[in-house]
Amino acid sequence: MLSLFQQGLEIVFTVQILGLIFFGTVVGIIFGAIPGLTATMAVALFLPITYTLGPHAGISLLVGLYIGGVSGGLISAILLKIPGTPASVATTFDGGPMMEKGEGAKALGVGIAYSFIGTLLSIFALIFIAPTLAKIALSFGPHEYFSIAIFSLTLIVTLATGSMVKGIFSGALGFLFSTVGIAPVDAITRFTFGLTALNGGFDILTVLIGLFAISEIIKVAENVKTEKNATINTVTMKGFGFSMKEFWGQGWNCIRSTLIGTGIGILPGIGSGTSNIVAYMVAKKQSKYPEKFGTGIIDGVVASEAASCSAVGGAMIPLLTLGIPGDTVTAMLLGGFMIHGIQPGPLLFVSQGPLVYSIFIAMVVSSLIMLVCELYGVRLFIKMLAVPKHILLPIILVLCVVGAFGLGNRIFDVGTIVFFGLLGYGFVKCGIPQTPFIIGLILGPMAETNLRRGLMLSDGSFIGFLTEPISGAFLALAVASVVLHIFQNHRAKNPLPAAQH
Repeated sequence: MLSLFQQGLEIVFTVQILGLIFFGTVVGIIFGAIPGLTATMAVALFLPITYTLGPHAGISLLVGLYIGGVSGGLISAILLKIPGTPASVATTFDGGPMMEKGEGAKALGVGIAYSFIGTLLSIFALIFIAPTLAKIALSFGPHEYFSIAIFSLTLIVTLATGSMVKGIFSGALGFLFSTVGIAPVDAITRFTFGLTALNGGFDILTVLIGLFAISEIIKVAENVKTEKNATINTVTMKGFGFSMKEFWGQGWNCIRSTLIGTGIGILPGIGSGTSNIVAYMVAKKQSKYPEKFGTGIIDGVVASEAASCSAVGGAMIPLLTLGIPGDTVTAMLLGGFMIHGIQPGPLLFVSQGPLVYSIFIAMVVSSLIMLVCELYGVRLFIKMLAVPKHILLPIILVLCVVGAFGLGNRIFDVGTIVFFGLLGYGFVKCGIPQTPFIIGLILGPMAETNLRRGLMLSDGSFIGFLTEPISGAFLALAVASVVLHIFQNHRAKNPLPAAQH
């Protein structure tokens, strides 16, 4: 382990990679701070650039964008009371009122400090949990991988906000699109309609750019004319703005929220958008003064930021150990791995050990850069919030098109991002979650390939998927999660009548 750390340090501590981590973190913070732009869009936009870089440099850039993008949302959440990203929704509950009371600097200091602590603690959890989990996963066969894929998808659709039917539809549609092209086992061409460009299926990168970046551009462009220029009060920061007594007083709140964020981050497809709200509600419930939450206290900011940023390390655990993305950004990181011909999973720790540990170290370096840049760059980021959307959006759109075309020098890829952009916009309008679609698209080949391999091993019998202990357990959990969700929905819609007196 020490030798791998040493090799990871040698990889990361070069001028090129440190420069890329710094650049990625700063750009990520900017994307997170500007409402309408997210870490997801930042990673989608820069994925094509990593194609020309090596795997170490490319993944380091994406890691910086991820960490900076998740944390950057706190800036607009506090200054404008508008969450820059879904990860900072709960930060507005107390950060905004603190700003209105003239405690904006203190709110920013608390948010920056605890987003750093949450990120760092989750990275340490990643370092210690991931290798152990990878060793266990090495004993997995086709039956286990198929069952994990099914469990991951059912978990995503049941925990997706809104209708479970819409979540299942989105995931199933993603599965359907994953079958386009040449079949993995018998090489039969499917759903290509005579187009040779579809023989290889849809490129994951173009799907991600279209579904998340283009659809987001269309959605934000709808409201550009009606948006008013935000007025932001001047903020002067001295240190972190809070005392050591307040810091130690938030110790348990921070640890509890970090554990919640890391735990939720590990669950595939959920991520920081959920963890910050859950941690906030738990902090309020456990507080001695719950009535003060929402009026402008640091407890709410601590809970939200520690949880949302700790979900970053949590989401990386299933990605690196099982090859299953923890959230939408890690789904795009998976695309970054695939661009360089690297398949995340338990064998990654054996075949690409130095790369794995270079990712750990890049995450630590990025979190340190995030802390310094947010602390000393608040004035700059405040100016970034004032950039008019009608200038920003066309630039992003052009970069998306150039990135898609540069991937394979094909106009077909440009058409693909437009198609999936319109599909993603349709999802938004119909209230259909996008995450199950992209996870279905990614897990589709994994599920299909291992289903067919498992059937070959058991002479066409499905019994093996149930009799193998780990495989059977995951399938049972998949069924249980769906049944539980249906029961909870039914109970919510049909509450028990009040007792008669």
